[in-house]
Amino acid sequence: MLKSLLKKIKQYQFLFEELVKRDFKQKYKRTILGMAWSVFSPLFTLLVMRLVFTQFFGRDTPHYTTYLFCGTLVFSYFRESTHGGMNSLMANASIFSKVNVPKYLFLLSKNISTLINFGLTLLVFFLFCVLDKITFTWKFIMLLYPIACLIGFNIGIGLILSALFVFFRDITYLYDIFLTLLNYMSAIFYQVDRYSPVVQKLFLLNPIYCYIKYFRSIVIDGVIPSFNYHLLCFEYALIAIFIGGLIYKRNNTKFLYYV
Repeated sequence: MLKSLLKKIKQYQFLFEELVKRDFKQKYKRTILGMAWSVFSPLFTLLVMRLVFTQFFGRDTPHYTTYLFCGTLVFSYFRESTHGGMNSLMANASIFSKVNVPKYLFLLSKNISTLINFGLTLLVFFLFCVLDKITFTWKFIMLLYPIACLIGFNIGIGLILSALFVFFRDITYLYDIFLTLLNYMSAIFYQVDRYSPVVQKLFLLNPIYCYIKYFRSIVIDGVIPSFNYHLLCFEYALIAIFIGGLIYKRNNTKFLYYV
């Protein structure tokens, strides 16, 4: 499947590159700061959360700023990637309704542009780690694993949302509500250690929390998660891609009738 996907991307390489450039330019069109917003946006969110939640949750939490940043970094990337991917089909209906091209290319191009933004924010995150006196070790290389899983998970969720959005426009409003709920359920500004072991295990049902916890484990604790935890992160990404790919395959010929 991966080999076939890479072959398709290579076949439509020019179109794919132009879509990535267009998505990236459109996001910062007519903005004064341009690309800088990809950095400032999560920083402003971090600042607000730092001011609001420190007195309530961060008094006894070591490296609380980095703890918060891990959460906002991962969640912001997920939100931007999936929310942008949701409209990827409808926004490009004028193209695939006239030209026969793989429709998932539009979603992948959107994910590449958000991945670039994530990379820029990640550099700022490492700078904050230095300021927060975090010790850098070789274990930081392991951050590539949750990032790779998160990319796959975002693509899978994006496939599901973009397909549903073609048939049900209300999905965008429902998803906004869901993101708000997910934000509070991902332990971004509080610790789950204060809950019972049973409740802590329930948090693992949330894929975004799992990826956030992986980041915190490496950066703050300096501990590589267990093999089973690696398997859990991979399974979430695999399941999302499988379901999203299945929905696309079954409805590929129907999209033209609803755009």
